[in-house]
Amino acid sequence: MKVDARIENPKTNSKLFAYTRWDAVPVLAGFAHLAFFLSLFFLFPHLPLWAMLILGLIYAVAINANINGISHNFIHSPYFRAPLLNRLFSVVESLACCFSQTYYDVVHTQHHKGNSDKKDAETGDTVDWISIYRHGHDDEAENVWSYVFLSFFRDNPVAIKRELAKRGEAEVRWGNLELACFITLLATLAFLNWRFIVFFLPFMYLGHCFSYLNGYYRHFGGNPDEPIAWGVSTYGKIYNALFFNNGYHAEHHFRPSVHWTKMSALQAKIADAQRAAGTRVIAPPHMFGFLDPNLPEKSRPLPMQEEAATATSS
Repeated sequence: MKVDARIENPKTNSKLFAYTRWDAVPVLAGFAHLAFFLSLFFLFPHLPLWAMLILGLIYAVAINANINGISHNFIHSPYFRAPLLNRLFSVVESLACCFSQTYYDVVHTQHHKGNSDKKDAETGDTVDWISIYRHGHDDEAENVWSYVFLSFFRDNPVAIKRELAKRGEAEVRWGNLELACFITLLATLAFLNWRFIVFFLPFMYLGHCFSYLNGYYRHFGGNPDEPIAWGVSTYGKIYNALFFNNGYHAEHHFRPSVHWTKMSALQAKIADAQRAAGTRVIAPPHMFGFLDPNLPEKSRPLPMQEEAATATSS
């Protein structure tokens, strides 16, 4: 079935933003996330443990929202016209989420090359480094809990740096600078108050686990062999507002260059083709995908008719 998925990205006369002034919202949210992180350090000596535990959990959820919303959209559609501003915001994101945004760009680009593919019969590996099938067996997705809690430790810095080097030495330098910035920040905070770092690190890890949980259900039950059904979508308005339309994940994998503000328009344009292909749609946000009433027991795509009915009813 031929699908017309042409969507024109927004254009603006702004001298600051590359696509639309609406990108000011995720930019401000990125700065707010970094400010919240730093506020945890200054509040730590003054608040009771129960209050800090609540704030730590909020920070962990914010990492998930940032990685899958602000940071993710920034990879596909850099917010600023000036390259230097994009570089500086990349540093902000690296500090807020405690990783290198440039290194994450490489991992995410590899994700789109494979689109959560199954293991190749010859190599026994996936193109997508974070595919839910990479550590699974018998062409099934890995167990959700091992994927969520182990993926943080599975990144291969050597492979990432090797792929980054293909983009040029400047990219390697920026990636290393971002790594140095957040490591220096954590080291400084540890020097000033080591107890805070002992408190903070588990929540940082939990935030990345939340992100992997989100990522798992963005593909669990999807069809790795059908481009329009590579991803799994969810259309809750609150979730998509907080995650900057990350819920439109099947649409995003089908046309990754479409700006985040145009996801709803893209979905409306390809809805018939999605139903025909059995694109999976779930009711809850991706992070709570395990609560979906139509969750398949196995990671194989649902039968075509059942998936189409699910998408229609959702």
